[in-house]
Amino acid sequence: MASLKETKTRIASVRSTLQITSAMKMVAAAKLHRAQQAIAGMAPYQDKLQAILLDLLAGQGVRASLDSPLLTAGGSRRVALVAFSSNSSLCGGFNATAVKSLLGELDALRQEGISTSDIDFYPVGRKVADAGRKAGLTARQDASHLLDRPSYEPAAELARTLTGSFEQGEVGRIILLYNHYKSNASQPPVRETYLPLALPEAAADMAEDDLIVEPGKKEVLEALLPKVLLLKIYTVLMDSCAAEHAARTVAMQLASDNADELLGQLTLEYNKRRQQAITSELLDIVGGSMA
Repeated sequence: MASLKETKTRIASVRSTLQITSAMKMVAAAKLHRAQQAIAGMAPYQDKLQAILLDLLAGQGVRASLDSPLLTAGGSRRVALVAFSSNSSLCGGFNATAVKSLLGELDALRQEGISTSDIDFYPVGRKVADAGRKAGLTARQDASHLLDRPSYEPAAELARTLTGSFEQGEVGRIILLYNHYKSNASQPPVRETYLPLALPEAAADMAEDDLIVEPGKKEVLEALLPKVLLLKIYTVLMDSCAAEHAARTVAMQLASDNADELLGQLTLEYNKRRQQAITSELLDIVGGSMA
């Protein structure tokens, strides 16, 4: 059984750990709040742009007149994988889910006859970058720095690199893998095809003349399409960051609860052993005086 000194040392160690986990929880909660505010302000704008784009692309005539390689499947068999994770640990199963999603996608691509040499890897996060390296992937561009200070322009620069690679025929598909912030307790993995852009079926019942677009549908689409693609990467980045902060907040809360419970048990044990030691000393004193 542990001595009083050992128990006291463990109590001090657990108390120190509790202070660390509590501080990390507060920091993660503050970052999550900022990410939630950014998403709340950006999501309606992004959703509306996406809806306008898809509405305009619903007409076959407009689609045919828009000569953009972003709307057609590329001829190359190469695939670009953009996988998101975090740069650090202590965020529960967030990184494990991201790595599992990446490895599952690699298995699916191998079944299609696509090897790791046919994959352009774009990791956004050191954890998924390390996992990709172990799986035999070579990073075309490591974008883990985007997580340090998430902002629009660096994310848009990555989007320009991806769209440029697709337009030049270097890759035939671009796939996004990330964890979606659904709630503080749920961050499910998401797989999306970034390019080629998923087009809606032609709306036969919609009369194109009912829409008045200035200066014209083709001109609006040519300006809108790249904006939607640039904004998509930033949206996914912020979504993944919010999921990471939520996972870390929950993980640190659980760690703090466990540390608090263990601290109570150790304190109770210490008090019991201390009381036993005092009682034993009193008995020795009483026994000595009666001798």
